[in-house]
Amino acid sequence: MNKRSILSSIVIACALPVMAGGFLTNTNQNALFLRNPAIDAYMRSIEGVYSNPAGSAFLGRGFHLSLNIQNAKQQRIINSTFAPFATGIKNNGNPSKEYVGKAYAPIIPSFQAGYNTGNWSFTASFGLTGGGGKCEFSEGLASFESIASLLPMMGAEQLGIRSYNMDSYMQGRQYYFGLQLGAAYKLNEHLSVYGGGRLVYATTSYNGYVKNIQIGLADGKMNPASKYFMDIHDQAIGVAAQLNAGAGQHRELASRYEAAGDAATAAGYRAQAAQYEAQAAGYTKQALEMAHLSGATENVTLFCDQKGWGFTPIIGVDWKINDQWNLAAKYEFKTRLRLRNKAANSASADNLAALDQFKDGKKVAEDVPSLLTLGVQYSPIQSLRLSAGFHYFDDKHATKYGNTQELLDGGTTEILAGAEYDINSRITASAGWQKTNYGLTDKYMKDMSFVTNSNTVGFGVRVKLTEKVNLDLSYLQTFYSTYDKKSNDYNNVSGVASIVIGQERVNELLSNQQANPFVGMDSFTRKNRAFGIGLSIDF
Repeated sequence: MNKRSILSSIVIACALPVMAGGFLTNTNQNALFLRNPAIDAYMRSIEGVYSNPAGSAFLGRGFHLSLNIQNAKQQRIINSTFAPFATGIKNNGNPSKEYVGKAYAPIIPSFQAGYNTGNWSFTASFGLTGGGGKCEFSEGLASFESIASLLPMMGAEQLGIRSYNMDSYMQGRQYYFGLQLGAAYKLNEHLSVYGGGRLVYATTSYNGYVKNIQIGLADGKMNPASKYFMDIHDQAIGVAAQLNAGAGQHRELASRYEAAGDAATAAGYRAQAAQYEAQAAGYTKQALEMAHLSGATENVTLFCDQKGWGFTPIIGVDWKINDQWNLAAKYEFKTRLRLRNKAANSASADNLAALDQFKDGKKVAEDVPSLLTLGVQYSPIQSLRLSAGFHYFDDKHATKYGNTQELLDGGTTEILAGAEYDINSRITASAGWQKTNYGLTDKYMKDMSFVTNSNTVGFGVRVKLTEKVNLDLSYLQTFYSTYDKKSNDYNNVSGVASIVIGQERVNELLSNQQANPFVGMDSFTRKNRAFGIGLSIDF
């Protein structure tokens, strides 16, 4: 039997994309995006350099600068249902439990800058192109607790276990800083092209534990699980040793009686020796099971920092058909990213195959997917601009540790629409919408790392403070759908159950359509909102 931990996988990629984009891509780079996400063909000011870098060639001559701050808050919410949860001391007999991960980023800075000579525009931008905060699950996750919750079910008859208790916690932080440099060239009055790249610096950390796993017996007393199982192991080893010693003595007596010609008595001693040996084998088996359970219920602590560099080549084109129509496209190539671990994990964590990804010194694949964006802007009258966009993130070809990208059905698609209206010469109002669909599958979705499809709306205003200075104020909120995942082997708990009740019994239970005790369900969703303020200056 393979040793498996109660904490079969403690780490989650729970540092969240702040707003929008693929699994490791934030498209919200300024306050302009928050008040209208559909800016893929935007070319009126320097903020568009991230979404439509080729459009910067059509800006006025001189230096342009935009400074932005965002404030974002997000929650991950998982409603988990698993019958054994009812035996948890903290769960009050309820088989359902809500796990909430909270992420808050009080200040997310970014800037966009450019210098336009007439035909050439040299631009730079800096921001959080992935991640963007710290997410904390103060009570851990269902994948942590579901294994511990099996202890009463597995040990009720043999060991008298009636309940369990545990402490668990998980925190993840993820920042992907991106510095983008490039140049746009205006081929003529209608067409411009762009070439450049983004240097990506990734820094992440994961801090979590499962500890103080306890089991309650019929007398109501809570006992440290690992010590309890090891005590039984020691007792079983002692009994097995005594039985084996007795078997040896009886075999020796059988040999003496055989030598004396008393075959009947010798046969009796040999039968007794065989009985002792069979009993000893049973206790040895129990000792092995208890050793597995003792190891599986040890405290596990994880603390891992990861750092790495990557580079993203970027190309773009903008076609200004006339004063009413503008079309734009951008392609960001895949970013090859390898993160190196610096870890201070407990020995119990380093001994687990499930945590190999976070061993000290290990390099981990974490590519950022390629991105294609298409945008169109139409101005039926001078004061009104209507816009639409399309994004495609090629998530299936961005390599992740363990090739988890192969579990997806496809890449991420986004459809965007928005409008901007000049109320008067000083105030511009705008609003926009974005629909995001991921190629999700049940195999990919885990409480340790998940997203759900969403609709995002944003709105805000631009105030012209002077002829050269503008102020953006904006708000954005995302409405996530709920993804339900039902499993006949919830978090693969049957693997731990087989240690105690055997694989044959586990297979029998799994095949029971009416009373499979390993059935469970997770319902995943999120909440998200952000505020933004930006100041743009034309020098």
